Parts: sequence; C-alpha cells; structure tokens
Amino acid sequence: MNKTRLPVTVTVTLAVGALFALPAYTAELQISVEIPQLKVAEYHRPYVAVWIEGADQKVAANLSVWYQQRANSEGHGTKWLPDLRQWWRKSGRSLKVPVDGVTGPTKPAGKHLLAFNDRQPQLAGLAPGEYTLVVEAAREVGGRELLKIPFRWAAKPAAQTGTAQGSSELGAIALTVKP
Repeated sequence: MNKTRLPVTVTVTLAVGALFALPAYTAELQISVEIPQLKVAEYHRPYVAVWIEGADQKVAANLSVWYQQRANSEGHGTKWLPDLRQWWRKSGRSLKVPVDGVTGPTKPAGKHLLAFNDRQPQLAGLAPGEYTLVVEAAREVGGRELLKIPFRWAAKPAAQTGTAQGSSELGAIALTVKP
C-alpha cells in the first residue's frame, strides 16, 4: 500500500466536492410587458422591441423583438421593423433577423413575462453598472410608444424594481432585477 498517494486523492476529492457545494448565484432580470386591449376599427398587433441601453445610450443587449413572422401579401413582416424607430436606429438595422433567442411573433393583448439571467447570451457580457430598460411598440394604423426604466445591474446585494406606465400602445411595464 502506497500511503503517499492516499492524501493526494483525498485532497483532490475534497476540493472537487467543495466546488460543487458552493451555491450557484445567478443575476436575473424579469420584465412584464402589457399590451393593452384597444377598441379601434382596425386592430393590428404591435411590433415590440425590448432592449438595454448603457449610460452612453448605446444598445448593451437586445432582449426581445416581436414582429410578424409569417408571410402575407406584402411579404415578410421584417419590412415594418423600421417602424420601431429608436430600436431600429440603435440596433435593428445592423441585425440579421431572425435572431435566435431574441426575435419572436407578435403577441396579443395582455401581460407577457420575460425572464433572463446572466448565463444567457443576452446578459452574459453585461458588466455591472447603470443601465436603462427600453420598451418600444409600434402598430400599423396605430401609434408608437417608448418607455424607459433605469436600473443598476449586478452591483447591489438587494433586489430592485421599477415600473413605467404607457398611455397608448403599451400598458404597464414592470422590471425586477435580482442580483
């Protein structure tokens, strides 16, 4: 029996075991986007973009873009993405849609929940600091609306919340940040 190998094996086993025993902390971003029920003669679901801007007002992360994804008589729904003016100018025109994990179909009236964590590609490179959640909606034969909620990412030990209330194309927007 070789006694010099036993302590090495035990040490490695303890180190690996301790590694797996550490809690897995994950920063989370939860967003609730409300699309109001509008009583209008011709209703079309809005295109919606949700993104994060840094203090420099440049796009730090595209979180979600909802647009018409099936072809119609006018072609693919990407034709109308420039109607999301702020998002389009800052990020949209440089993206090749669809973007896996970001783009999706338009949503009906109601509350829609989005959840992200720092292990997902959208937030993986987001450094601690001051940011703004931006939600923009545009609707054919309708209006356009932009809401912003400032927040701090992964720097404070306590959870944060923020809200904004739309007046036409968007309803209540709620943000929860859990470090």
